[in-house]
Amino acid sequence: MTIGGNITEITHFILLGFSDFPRILAVLFVIFLLIYITTVTWNLCLIILIRMDSHLHTPMYFFLSNLSFIDICYVTSTVPKMLSNFFQKQQTITYWGCIVQYFIFSTTGLSDSCLLTAMAYDRYAAICKPLLYSSIMSPSLCGQMALGTYMAGIFGSLSQLYALLQLHFCGPNVINHFFCDMPQLLNLSCTDTFFVKVILAILTVTYGIANAVIIMLSYGYIVISIMKITSAKGRSKAFNTCASHMTTVSLFYTSVVYVYLSSSSGGSSSLDRFASVFYNVFIPMLNPVIYSLRNREIKDALMRLKKKRGHC
Repeated sequence: MTIGGNITEITHFILLGFSDFPRILAVLFVIFLLIYITTVTWNLCLIILIRMDSHLHTPMYFFLSNLSFIDICYVTSTVPKMLSNFFQKQQTITYWGCIVQYFIFSTTGLSDSCLLTAMAYDRYAAICKPLLYSSIMSPSLCGQMALGTYMAGIFGSLSQLYALLQLHFCGPNVINHFFCDMPQLLNLSCTDTFFVKVILAILTVTYGIANAVIIMLSYGYIVISIMKITSAKGRSKAFNTCASHMTTVSLFYTSVVYVYLSSSSGGSSSLDRFASVFYNVFIPMLNPVIYSLRNREIKDALMRLKKKRGHC
C-alpha cells in the first residue's frame, strides 16, 4: 500500500522467531507446546478448584484466580502464533494481527503488574491489620480492585495503541523476535518515534515504578509487623503467607526489567528472546506451582475434592 507519494506502507511483518536455531526447531516446538498445554491446564484447574471449594473463597484466592486467568490470556497472546509459525516457510503476521497481538499482550502484562500490587496490599492488610482484615478486604472492595486492574491494563494499552497507530512502517519488515513487541516495532518505524517513547516513559513510571514502590512499601510494613511477632512459629506462618507472592513478583519484575533494558541498550537478540520466553511463557506456568507447592489450603482443597469424587 502506498501513502504520501513514494512511501510504501507494509502490510505484514516477518517474525524470525527461533529460525536461527534450525537444528533444534522440532525440539523447541515440542517444549513450547507442552509448556503451553501445561500452563493453560494448571491455571484453569486452579481457577476451577478455587471456584468449587468454599474454603478458598477468600480475598487471597480471589486474586489468585484472577492472576491465573490473566496468565492464560497472557501466554495465549503470543504462544499459539509462535507455534503455528514453526511449520511456515515464511513466518509472517499481518500488520493488524501484529497490532492486536501487542494490544492483548500489553493489556494482560499491565493488568498482571497491577494485580500483583493489589495482592501485595491484601497481604499487608492480612498481616498488619489482622483484626480489621475482613472489614478492609470486603467482597465489594476485592471486586473493585480486580476490575480496576483490568481497566488499568486496558487504559495503558489503549494509550500505547494510539501512539503506535501514529507510526508508519515502510520497510524493512523483519522482526527478530517470536512476537510483536514494542522495542522491535519502534526500530522498524520509518517515522519519528519520540511521541511513542514519551508515552512509554509515562507508562513505565505509572505502571512499573509506581507499582514496584507500592509493593516494596507494603512488604516493608509486613516485615516490620512480622518482626514484632514473638513466637518463631508465628513469624514462620506469617512469612509463608507472603513467600509465594514475593517469589512471583521477583521473577516477573526481574525478567521484565532485564528484557526491556537489554532491548533499549542493544543487547544480544538471542538472549532477549530467551529472556522473553521466561517471563512470557515460563512464569505463567510456574505461578500455579509457586502458589500451590507449599500451600496447605490448596492441598486440603484437593483432598476434599478427591474425597467428594470418591463418594460419587
